[in-house]
Amino acid sequence: MPVSLLSQQLVEFYDKISSWEHSVVKDSGLSPTQMHTIEVIGHHQDLRMKELAERLAVTTGTLTVGIDKLEKLGLVERKPHESDRRSWLVGLTPAGQEMFAEHHRFHEEFTREISLGLSDDEIETLSGLMQKVLQRM
Repeated sequence: MPVSLLSQQLVEFYDKISSWEHSVVKDSGLSPTQMHTIEVIGHHQDLRMKELAERLAVTTGTLTVGIDKLEKLGLVERKPHESDRRSWLVGLTPAGQEMFAEHHRFHEEFTREISLGLSDDEIETLSGLMQKVLQRM
């Protein structure tokens, strides 16, 4: 298979996922970036600001602005780190946990939809290939 065809397929796949994500997020009142931040915190809970910035691929300065906004919305909270006085942990509030759970359900539903018509073996193969590709990124 030519690389150009794979490239075209990856771009189309990204566009479709991005479009789906925007349509789901718009009803939440948050930006896709804000929802992604909630998503990462929801999966990892109580991350240091530096760790969260690395996972989101943003600077700590950019993250601070985003966390300030989410904190004002009552979706996240900062807590001092127990053993490192210089660090702050970011976690979800109960309202943030609800938003994360609802958004996570959308992701699971989306995954079920795109898996329809695939056998268990094909799903396992796709997952393995995705893991390989993600490890190289």
